[in-house]
Amino acid sequence: MKIEQDTVASVHYTGTHPDSGEVFDSSEGRDPLTYLVGHGQMIPGFEEEMLGAEVGERREFTLEPERAYGERDENALLQIEKSNFDELEKEGVLEVGIQLVAQMPQGPAPFIITEIGEEMVTADFNHELAGKSLHFSVEVVEVRAATEEEKAHGHAHGPGGHHH
Repeated sequence: MKIEQDTVASVHYTGTHPDSGEVFDSSEGRDPLTYLVGHGQMIPGFEEEMLGAEVGERREFTLEPERAYGERDENALLQIEKSNFDELEKEGVLEVGIQLVAQMPQGPAPFIITEIGEEMVTADFNHELAGKSLHFSVEVVEVRAATEEEKAHGHAHGPGGHHH
């Protein structure tokens, strides 16, 4: 069976930055990543590159930002009043580079603090991998047909086809 629309694929993968070779994500030592193909669970380029792969097959590919997490969006840099971070400042953990999560109307939105001023803090809501090319090495572990329930829910239901 090949990876195609409405199959459930389980893969082992390692993602690296093409320039440095530094690993940013990997399933090594964990369960394989399982996803329902064609339902937007994965970044677009990953899905496209894996189509047609069979169990035991290994694929390597590099994705430009537009096929991965998109280009950086300067509009995703927000100024937030520093008083919102009083707790963190008291604890002495408010510093550039830390990642926090804002509770937004559409759900949790992670951001990274890029600047701390007297009054305002600059928060970067871009995905940390936005604007970056990503290299993947992927090995297909299992491919099966999705159940009707999985197709209806738009995601895979883990080993044995049920929720964890």
